[in-house]
Amino acid sequence: MSVVKIFPRVEGPQPASSAEPVAEVSAATPKRVSETLVIANSPPVSEPYPFDRAYHAMLARFTGGISPVALSLAWLDWGAHLAAAPQRQMEIFRNVLRDSGQLLEAAVHATSQKPWSVIEPQGRDRRFKDRQWETAPFNLLAQAFLLTERWWRDATTGVRGVSHANEAIVEFSMRQMLDMLSPSNFAATNPQVLEKAFQSGGENYVFGWQNWCSDLMRLFSAKPADDDQFVVGKTVAASPGKVVYRNDLMELIQYHPTTAQVRPEPILIVPAWIMKYYILDLSPQNSLVKYLTGQGFTVFAISWRNPDANDRDVAFDDYRKLGVMAALDMVGQIVPGRKVHALGYCLGGTLLSIAAAAMARDGDSRLATITLLAAQTDFTEAGELTLFINESQVAFLEDMMWQRGYLDTTQMAGAFQLLRSNELIWSRLSHDYLMGDGSPPSDLMAWNADATRLPYRMHSEYLRKLFLDNDLAEGRYRVEGGSVSLSDIHTPMFVVGTLADHVAPWRSVYKIHYQVDADVTFLLTSGGHNAGVVAPPDESWHSYQVKTKAADAPYVGADEWLKLAPHVEGSWWPEWTQWLAARSGAPCGPPSIGGGGIDGLPDAPGDYVYT
Repeated sequence: MSVVKIFPRVEGPQPASSAEPVAEVSAATPKRVSETLVIANSPPVSEPYPFDRAYHAMLARFTGGISPVALSLAWLDWGAHLAAAPQRQMEIFRNVLRDSGQLLEAAVHATSQKPWSVIEPQGRDRRFKDRQWETAPFNLLAQAFLLTERWWRDATTGVRGVSHANEAIVEFSMRQMLDMLSPSNFAATNPQVLEKAFQSGGENYVFGWQNWCSDLMRLFSAKPADDDQFVVGKTVAASPGKVVYRNDLMELIQYHPTTAQVRPEPILIVPAWIMKYYILDLSPQNSLVKYLTGQGFTVFAISWRNPDANDRDVAFDDYRKLGVMAALDMVGQIVPGRKVHALGYCLGGTLLSIAAAAMARDGDSRLATITLLAAQTDFTEAGELTLFINESQVAFLEDMMWQRGYLDTTQMAGAFQLLRSNELIWSRLSHDYLMGDGSPPSDLMAWNADATRLPYRMHSEYLRKLFLDNDLAEGRYRVEGGSVSLSDIHTPMFVVGTLADHVAPWRSVYKIHYQVDADVTFLLTSGGHNAGVVAPPDESWHSYQVKTKAADAPYVGADEWLKLAPHVEGSWWPEWTQWLAARSGAPCGPPSIGGGGIDGLPDAPGDYVYT
């Protein structure tokens, strides 16, 4: 079995650890050490069935990383049960006849009937929202397509005997195929494109061709979108600060104070390593880091290194030890004797919850509060992302990662885009390539294009232990040789869910209420997984609901909470900083940057953000 050994690389003062030391340091070693991961195989691991794994890895290139076996089994389950349900077949056939008759009647009386007389687009479907789609024959085309979608949704769901997971896969994959065939995706059947072509003399097609060529060149050059306008370290990730600690998995950034006095308890930000850390430090007007320093907080943030094939055996727990725990050690050295407000975002929040549970188990009381942003701790209802997570699919992904040593940047990004394909893929292609308009530059989209890789072992453990087996929620997750339980956490928590989150659905995030034994302030904000979190106060269109549950208060279900929690217009950021201030000490002078002895380490945003 692979064993991870840590060997020190001298770069300055070593963070004092309150628990197990991260590395062994001799008495002659200077204060700061940057650890290097060295993977020692003892004895060498023999991978089972290497030919089969290589074959699966090759197959993944043609399937986009989707297991054909998992897909086939789901369709076989649905098809076999539907074939054995003649009454259900008759019901589906009657629905087809009913819808066809209504559409035919609408076509005959197209001039006298109101648009959308048979079926209307659902609330989040914006493909047919413009007035041009209300005129014949385009209105009939759109209604025919919507009826087809409804018919297939009816046909692929509610078949008795089909497993819930297979039903979801069939419904999802059929929806993906239908999204490709939407009349809004073709120039000849999209009235907006035809009108634009008539007005511009076909110039929109020229601009669309230029947009396509530009995207293609950017794809092959691996340059992030809007790379000229949103430059890391200049226009994004630009909050002034200093890297105060570094190891082979992360750099710890301490940001310069912007107020004369600060709260004594610092904030430590633990971002996900699926993407770069600066989602919380975008352009200055959208930067949560800048907002926090402006509110009088000392802010530290972890910047993860982008792994490569040499990091294939880095484990999930290495991110806890060399990430969260090493950062807490260093923060404790820079701000001694002070508890820490810890914030975890997405997968970083899951990691933080594991670290907090282990700390509580071991009597480590360094956390003043815990904030989780769109982070799941129970994965039984993790939304459509779980469609990609079953034994067949995980084994297929493992074989794909086994060959490279990591999950490629495009794989995870593609999975997220499929969750909202008609918004993130087809509508964008229609807008950019058929209309020729191009997407307006956005710091959030530029960050989204700056993707990262995921180590083979870490991602396999994450998928199996958390998604597939749900070990954390069910008390089987082990840290340092012992099980951890979220119920050991008694630290006050502020948990944020986003209303339109397809990655971490808010009802899944809400489950933290009955997992921990702590006061939980739950806030549900408008927007999605990223746009809901990046909610600066000067943007007036944000809104949220918030309600606190005391540790000894009775549990309230998610739907009941939705009815009880008061609505508030505006950004949730001030609500959170007020909550933090109420649990912080009186303002005092800011700590020194790094506590001294940080020679050789770069200014923010550091070096790892460029990897």
